[in-house]
Amino acid sequence: MASIVRHDFQYASPSHQAQTAVTGMWLFLATEVLFFGGLILSWIYSRHWNQLGFDAGARETTLWIGTLNTAILVTSSFAYAAALVFIRAGNTRRMIQCCIATLALGLAFLALKFGLEWHEDFARHLFPTAPNFKIVGPAAGGARLFFIFYFTSTALHGLHMLIGVALVSWVILRARRGEFCALYHTPVQVVGLYWSFVDIVWLTLYPLIYLIGRA
Repeated sequence: MASIVRHDFQYASPSHQAQTAVTGMWLFLATEVLFFGGLILSWIYSRHWNQLGFDAGARETTLWIGTLNTAILVTSSFAYAAALVFIRAGNTRRMIQCCIATLALGLAFLALKFGLEWHEDFARHLFPTAPNFKIVGPAAGGARLFFIFYFTSTALHGLHMLIGVALVSWVILRARRGEFCALYHTPVQVVGLYWSFVDIVWLTLYPLIYLIGRA
């Protein structure tokens, strides 16, 4: 146990090391907020000037997949939060089980988004640079812009999801080796912050993609 909670030389104590790691993740997430915030603000600004086209684009998105994926991500965050509660109580077995559930839900999200929804989008000629783009007429230009934002934002979010899946897998492997306990579980907490952020980004993208202008 003593070796588990041992801290590196540059830190005054194990708690100092843990606080530094958590603070570092918060600072990293702040840069991510600036990154995604700029993208989302550009989306909103462009929509203001191309409402007809953005509405036409939103109506072509697959609402049931977006809604199901939202439920999947919210559930995955709940599962990971439960994992953190279990490891704080010293229950490594339950923590691993919750992390496996989180991992499975994350993979299900990626499969639905890119294996099914993107496949359908391409099959229905909704890629914005396609010469046979489905939406024609006065709304075509705005709809192309909508799908530029759509594919860019979902690709970036998907990349962050892949990183999150890799991090959760890393946490599971370390937990199976017995590296976490009630006294030391900082990596579990840090990865949870990242996973929750990715979830929040999707909760912001979901209405922009699927709901606004759909009626």
